[in-house]
Amino acid sequence: MSDKIELTGMVLLSQPVGDYDKRIVVLTKEFGKITCFARGARRVNSALLASTDPFTFGDFELFPGKDAYSVAKVTVKEHFRDLTENPTVAMYGFYFLEVVNYYTRENLDATDYLKLLYVSLKALLSDKVSLKLVRRIFEYKAMQLFGEYPVLEEEDGTHTKACKYAFYYIVQSRIEKLYTFTVTDDVLKEMGEVIDKFRDTHIDRKFNSLEMLHLQID
Repeated sequence: MSDKIELTGMVLLSQPVGDYDKRIVVLTKEFGKITCFARGARRVNSALLASTDPFTFGDFELFPGKDAYSVAKVTVKEHFRDLTENPTVAMYGFYFLEVVNYYTRENLDATDYLKLLYVSLKALLSDKVSLKLVRRIFEYKAMQLFGEYPVLEEEDGTHTKACKYAFYYIVQSRIEKLYTFTVTDDVLKEMGEVIDKFRDTHIDRKFNSLEMLHLQID
């Protein structure tokens, strides 16, 4: 077997395989999105049981394989366990994971997406910005990082200056500074309408977690 490598990343998806194994998708800083198998990770005494769950952020020691990696060890830096204590907050988090999984590809740099995901999950656990605004900031920045996002021109008379400025701030801001502003309910609604229209027009899939989230908050 090849020599071990160590990558920093976050688990986006975890699925059972066979009787005791897991297949996980990890977004890594070094190699983008990768697929890994965690042997025996579903055994109750496995050291990989909790460290291969979604939202887990840390350092992954892996053995490269032909089509996937094998997990040898995970050094957890953040479990984000607090997300799961509130079903609504958890569903926002799963939606963020699903969006990032959609936008990222294997072997393509994903440093900004990993950073965006980390700070966005932290923002969900903070009371400084509403959950609905965290969602809209996350969505718009994720679209921008992909290179396809709605742009409101200065001369556009159909949208308010406050909405245009909010989007401008998201585009220009460093990821670490995204969640440092608030907007009125009217502006938040306007932002949502712009983002939803763009998503429905340009993204060719439905996000299951978003549909479940709507059932909880609508």
